[in-house]
Amino acid sequence: MIPIWVQLAYLFAALCFIVALKGLSGPRTARRGNIVGAAGAVVATVVVFWERDLDHLLPILVAVAIGTAAGALGARRVQMTQMPQLVALFNGVGGGAAGLVALLELQELAAASSVVDVAEFDLAATAFTVLVGAISFAGSMVTFAKLQELMTTRPVLFPGLPVAFGGSLVVALGLSVLLVVEPALWPGVVVGLVGLVVGVLLVLPVGGADVPIVISLLNAFTGLTVAAGG
Repeated sequence: MIPIWVQLAYLFAALCFIVALKGLSGPRTARRGNIVGAAGAVVATVVVFWERDLDHLLPILVAVAIGTAAGALGARRVQMTQMPQLVALFNGVGGGAAGLVALLELQELAAASSVVDVAEFDLAATAFTVLVGAISFAGSMVTFAKLQELMTTRPVLFPGLPVAFGGSLVVALGLSVLLVVEPALWPGVVVGLVGLVVGVLLVLPVGGADVPIVISLLNAFTGLTVAAGG
């Protein structure tokens, strides 16, 4: 049974995230919302480290320190006019990280499936995380490139784009079903690679004026990815 203090800590973190979302709805309260959300994330992370007997804790802490330093440095150097690019970049990194974690979990589930029955829900959630995480990562990187003017901000169209997009999505969904039926790592890797293609093809036709809408969509994708991964 999960200790009561752990449940209360997770409840506090969840409430912080809800309050943060409310704060982010307006410019006056956005800064406070960010702080509250960060506090909730810190509480949840500390509780996980405290509650579980984690192996290789030092590399985890080193990775956290590097990520914190990179995020703080990037946020301080970026001008307010470049904030959409930063949001797209951070969002893509979050989605990609969740997808990679899901691939590692898939490796564990595939190995366990030869010994015990693995819940189909777990496999479906893992496949979803890999696919949508890859879409979010690739789409966010293209969005960042458009906003940063590293590529044209105009819609990129070519003959057969809808067919390529639809075909890639069908292949990814088909492999996801195969992954649930026959757990293995290789379908998950292919799902991730095809998901990258889907993410690129999703954002290429979008023009500069509509990019903020795509950022909102990709933000939602990352949120779903992290939730499913959890």
